[in-house]
Amino acid sequence: MKRRDFIKKAGGGTLLATGLAAAAPTLMAAPQFRWKMVTTWPKNFPGLGTGANKLAKLITEMSGGRLRVKVYGAKELVPAFEVFDAVSRGTAEMGHGAAYYWKGKSEAAQFFAAVPFGLNAQEMNGWLYYGGGMKLWQELYARFNLVPSPAGNTGVQMGGWFNKEINSLKDLKGLKMRIPGLGGEVLKRAGGTPVNLPGGELYTSLQSGAIDATEWVGPYNDLAFGLYKAAKYYYYPGWHEPGTTLEAIINQKALAALPKDLQTIVLNACKVVNQDMLAEYTARNNAALHTLITKHKVELRQFPDDVLKKLRQLSDEVVAEIAAKDKFTSKVYRSFKQFRDEAMAWHRISEQAYLRAREM
Repeated sequence: MKRRDFIKKAGGGTLLATGLAAAAPTLMAAPQFRWKMVTTWPKNFPGLGTGANKLAKLITEMSGGRLRVKVYGAKELVPAFEVFDAVSRGTAEMGHGAAYYWKGKSEAAQFFAAVPFGLNAQEMNGWLYYGGGMKLWQELYARFNLVPSPAGNTGVQMGGWFNKEINSLKDLKGLKMRIPGLGGEVLKRAGGTPVNLPGGELYTSLQSGAIDATEWVGPYNDLAFGLYKAAKYYYYPGWHEPGTTLEAIINQKALAALPKDLQTIVLNACKVVNQDMLAEYTARNNAALHTLITKHKVELRQFPDDVLKKLRQLSDEVVAEIAAKDKFTSKVYRSFKQFRDEAMAWHRISEQAYLRAREM
């Protein structure tokens, strides 16, 4: 009986070994993918650049190394404002930036980044994930062989750095300011001159006088760029960017070539980074603002109410005019505006009411 048991066990072991041997080639043959991610941000720049790094690291780790993503900062592989085209062509499989940089491709793209006096971070996520915004964004980018995904949010930004005080709308006339997207169009309507520059050129342009003012993000990033050395006045609130959504843009064919589980990993990693970046900015901005004011003696100023009211009026005019340029942009605008109106009604008795009560 012992002899029979030994033979059975030996046979079972042989079958197990045979099964493992048969499975080994399958496991070893699992395809490996190598992606390049190009960004509009300086390499390793706090918050924005490191957010792209986190996304690449998360995809690599969640895939068990089956999909490895290497990040290239602005100008390392392509210039900052050529990221969209590079991913569309397949030069890189993935990009990280902000949709308002691509208004030359479509006016509608700007709605998926930031709209003056538009949606804040919570509301942008609500519109994109549950209000129909994501479907519209996908429809737009499909024309360019791209798949978009939210991949970060800065929250409400600052109004910018100025070398003179802004006491009335007249002070904006003739002002050369780095300000992208729809905010730039509003500045132009107010008599200013919007300039579109990548982040890496802001400090030198402001210091040299090539521009009179610049907005970037907020205290966390502005401190890292040393913008306090080039301008005296730091204005709030960021009326032009109330909740800027950053994007991952993915080459459509490259994504489709992945197994389904890796496709899911890529898109869900974007969601994780989208939430993580907002949390980081909420935490880091506090300490950075304190440093700017106490250590670097920055003069923090609030835009006058009458200036904000006029900018709001001009913003409504500009956005409505741009929306009327083509049918698709008009469709995006209607969806965006309806969601904003409904969110405002809710937040008036929730977030806004609570914040007002907390200040009492």
